[in-house]
Amino acid sequence: MGHNDISWSLYLRLGAVPAIWGGTFTAGKILAEALPPALASLLRFVIASLALLVASRLLEGPLPRLERRQWWVVLGLGCSGILAYNLLFISALALMPASRASLIVALNPVVTIAMAGWLFGERLAPLRWFGVCLALGGVWIVVSAGRLLDPLPGALGQGELMMFGAVLAWAAYTLLGRAALSGLSPLAASTYASLAGTVMLAVTAIPDLAEFQPGMLTLEVLLAGAYLGVLGTGVAFVWYYQAVQRLGPSRTVVFNNLVPVFGATFAVLWLGEPVTWPLLVGGLFAVGGVRLVSRS
Repeated sequence: MGHNDISWSLYLRLGAVPAIWGGTFTAGKILAEALPPALASLLRFVIASLALLVASRLLEGPLPRLERRQWWVVLGLGCSGILAYNLLFISALALMPASRASLIVALNPVVTIAMAGWLFGERLAPLRWFGVCLALGGVWIVVSAGRLLDPLPGALGQGELMMFGAVLAWAAYTLLGRAALSGLSPLAASTYASLAGTVMLAVTAIPDLAEFQPGMLTLEVLLAGAYLGVLGTGVAFVWYYQAVQRLGPSRTVVFNNLVPVFGATFAVLWLGEPVTWPLLVGGLFAVGGVRLVSRS
């Protein structure tokens, strides 16, 4: 009975993770409209770093000492996954609907796996390559608003280009961590990366301080920052990491396919963004393609 209770509890927490991550697009949109990108990202990761430090201490004890090689890797992780990704993510959300952004970010596993195949010589089965094409086609339907024959520059705005850049930054973060961070748990590596990236964001945010006014920090903005930092980074990561340990990555990663579904749904419900046929059809193609690519 105890084992079954633990299993149900584990699956409930894992099921909540994509819902939490889906909500980060709505919270990010609130921050993007209230603060300059660097300040918004800094607010998120000051809170996130504190949440990860607490989680790391409670679950694994003190952070391990880093070797000299690992310091360079941590700096690379902070630069790619924290600094670059979040500046591009917040900047893009200031320019485009959160629902469309969530479906572009759904390409993360597709781009990561394709880059791994190119860089490390990992061969993909034909069905997974079909999934890559299906996901790209679905995102193209969303980005082009159904006007599939429009020329590329006409369909891609600055926001979309930034969100594609964020996807590439996250793929680099994932591959760098997998290839070079031996001897550290995912939680310790993420905590160190978050701390390094927060310092970089603080330096980047210095020019934006001239625009800052205390009135910008409304209750809604502070709640959005807390959501992104505590729930979106701290709690969700720990629950996801626990599921990977207990269930294995191949069973856990399937739940990632729900992130764009929740992201688009919350954007419609909370931000009042319109539901269009390209969003529905393209989203279905994108999620289906990601599902095929994520097959173990």
